[in-house]
Amino acid sequence: MGKNVCRRDFLVTAPLALAGVAATGPVLGSSPSSGGGPKGKVVREAPRDTPVVHECDVCVVGGSCTGVFAAVAAARLGAKVSLIELNGFFGGVATASLVNVWHSLKDLSRKEQIIGGLTEEVIDRLRLRDAVAEHGANHFELNPEVLKLELDRLVVDAGIRPFLHAMFVAPVVQDGRMTAAIIEDKSGRRAIRARQFIDATGDADVVARMGLEVYKRDNLQPPTCVCILQGLGAIAGEHKGFNINKVIFDTQYTQAIRQGFAWTARVPGLDDHQMLSGTRVFGADCSDADQLTDACLEGRRQVQSICDLLREHFLGGRGAPLAWLPAKIGIRETRHVHCLHTLTAEELLTGRRFDDAIGNGTYPIDVHRADGAGIQWGHLPKDVPFYQIPFSSLVPRGAKNVLIAGRSIDADEGAFGAVRVMVNCNQMGQAAGVGAWLALDSGVNVDSLDLQRLRATLRNQGAVVV
Repeated sequence: MGKNVCRRDFLVTAPLALAGVAATGPVLGSSPSSGGGPKGKVVREAPRDTPVVHECDVCVVGGSCTGVFAAVAAARLGAKVSLIELNGFFGGVATASLVNVWHSLKDLSRKEQIIGGLTEEVIDRLRLRDAVAEHGANHFELNPEVLKLELDRLVVDAGIRPFLHAMFVAPVVQDGRMTAAIIEDKSGRRAIRARQFIDATGDADVVARMGLEVYKRDNLQPPTCVCILQGLGAIAGEHKGFNINKVIFDTQYTQAIRQGFAWTARVPGLDDHQMLSGTRVFGADCSDADQLTDACLEGRRQVQSICDLLREHFLGGRGAPLAWLPAKIGIRETRHVHCLHTLTAEELLTGRRFDDAIGNGTYPIDVHRADGAGIQWGHLPKDVPFYQIPFSSLVPRGAKNVLIAGRSIDADEGAFGAVRVMVNCNQMGQAAGVGAWLALDSGVNVDSLDLQRLRATLRNQGAVVV
C-alpha cells in the first residue's frame, strides 16, 4: 500500500455480479441491525483505497469561529494546518446560524479585560469595516456577512489549507492514535493525514466515531432558527408599544408561536435590520440526522408564522419582513465528551481558579429548558468578577492526539449553560490550537502537556491568561 492512500476495509460476502461483470461498488445485503434504516436492509461496500489529498501537522474538523481560531493559533506557531468545514464559508453559529452577538470581553465590573486573543483581533478587524457595534461593555453586535470575509482572510493569511463544502465522515485510528480524517466532497472520498487533530464539530463527531467516551443529557437544550427581519423600527414607529419579543408569543394572534424567550440585535451597516432569536424546536437531538432535518423544517415554519403575523397584523397585508434565513439552525447542545475534568456550575459560581485555565468569562448560566418555554438563570455573585475554563475539560479521556473545542466541552448542565456562548468557545479554540502545536513540539500526548508553557504561549498570542 502506497503512502498516498488510506485503506478502509468493509465486510463483503458473495459480491453481486450482473451480466458476467463482477460488482466493484456497493451491493445489497441483509443484516439483523439496520442502523436506523428499514429493518434488515443494508448496503455492503467493497474494500477501497482512499487517496490522501493532504498531509499536515494539525487537522481541525469544523470551521466555526472556534475551529478557525484553533487552526490560526496552531498555524501562527509554525504548524502546517488543514481546516475542514461543511459549509462554503467559515464562522459557524455566528455566520451560518446568524447569531450575531459576542458577549463582553470584560469582567463583571466592566472595568478589567478578561478576553483577548483572536476574539479581540476579529472585533478590531470588523471595526475597520464598520461591521461591529459595541453596546457599552455588555456585548458586540456583528455583521455576519463581513465576518465571513474577515475569517477568510485569517485562514488564508495564516497559510492554512481549507477544505470547504467538505463533510468529515470517518476517523482512521491506529494503536489509539488518529492518523487521518476521511472526508467526502465534490471530488469524492479523500483522506487528510495529520499528526494532531482538533474536534471543533460542536457535536463531537470525531471523538464519537473514534469510540472515545461521549454522553448526552436526557433533556437537551432546544435549537433555535434565528432570522434577520427588516422594517421592525418602522413598525414600532406606527404601532405604539410594539415589542417584537412579546408579539410573537401573543396568543391573540393565530400565527403566534409557542411561548418562549426572544431577543434581538441590530445588524451593523444595514438600516433597520434586526436579528430575531425566538423560535424553539423542543425535543430535537440535532446529532441525529433525521431529527436535524425535522428541526430545520420546524424552525423555518416558526419563522414563517412570525412573518405572517407581522404581515397580516402590522403591515396591512403587504410587505416582506424577512430579509435572511440561516444556512443552519442554531444548535445549543448535543453530545459532550468525557474529558479529564468535568466543569461544574459550583466552580463557576464560586469563581474557582484553575492552574490550567485557558479562558475566562462572565456570561451567566442560561439553560433553555427542554420541556417548556422557561430559562434557568444563574448569575455570578458580586464578589466573583469572572469564572475560568480549564484546559483539562478539553482533553478527552484516553485520547493521545485529539483535543476538543466548543460546545462539546465536558461540563455539567449549569456550567455548560454559561460556557457554551461564542466568546467562551472562541477561547477554547485558540487554546486547543496552541495545545495541538505544543504536543507536536514536545513530542508528548495531549494529556501530558506542560500546562504552564501552554498558558505562556497563549499569553504571547494576546490571550488574557490569569
